[in-house]
Amino acid sequence: MIGWLLLTIESGCAGDRTTPAINVYDGFETPGLSGLWSGDRFEPGAVISETEIVRAGNRALMVTVHARDKFEAGINGNLDSERAELLEASRLVSKEGGNYEHAFSMYLPPDFPIVPTRLVIAQWKQSCPAGGNCADDSPVLAIRYSSGVLRITQTLNRRRTILFEEKAEFRGRWLDFRFQVRFSQHQDGRIKAWLGDRQLVDYAGITANAEDALTGYPDPSRFYFKMGLYRDVMAEPMTLYIDEYRKRELPDAAPGRAASAP
Repeated sequence: MIGWLLLTIESGCAGDRTTPAINVYDGFETPGLSGLWSGDRFEPGAVISETEIVRAGNRALMVTVHARDKFEAGINGNLDSERAELLEASRLVSKEGGNYEHAFSMYLPPDFPIVPTRLVIAQWKQSCPAGGNCADDSPVLAIRYSSGVLRITQTLNRRRTILFEEKAEFRGRWLDFRFQVRFSQHQDGRIKAWLGDRQLVDYAGITANAEDALTGYPDPSRFYFKMGLYRDVMAEPMTLYIDEYRKRELPDAAPGRAASAP
């Protein structure tokens, strides 16, 4: 049913409760945001429930970033940034070694700007502890759209790898993304990604920054998800639409293998 939020808790024997399993859905069918999301990554009015452009149901979210919205000065030589993003609630943060599936739909309007500006529309960040030298590190996994090119990138130890890249017309249609991920500082990590029925990525190996006293990353680490508009500073506004978000915890899989899609 569109618009509900489901959290399932699996229990073992009496007195032996397991860690709660994540299984959530948001069709953005209510005028306000559900408890799945934090509102501290966008300015008031930047995320609006609307009824004109929807993937399913009656409503979707329109996300708009303007110049200097949620401005952050770059550190460690990085460029300044601005954003309008949905940040998942802290209770939904992924644990290292766990298997998770994210699915969400995005719509770039036909007149969405084709510019070389750095733009991230979805990202998974490795949590940086207070005082760590990693607060401005790039996301370990990201969907980027720049100059009409869609990319899926991995950034580990401040080195970026392109897992998928394609220049095509991605505007004017709903883009249905699905990711299966296991974040790990070891070789049992996994990333699988689809756009609609087309598989874009099938990667096995290290998927998280290693524990490091200088950067501050712990072992094990935690990973949080954001989606929307995160970019270098520019004058022109950008708008995209988001609908049909799901996140679920997948059953354990053998090392180097992700759980199968449903």
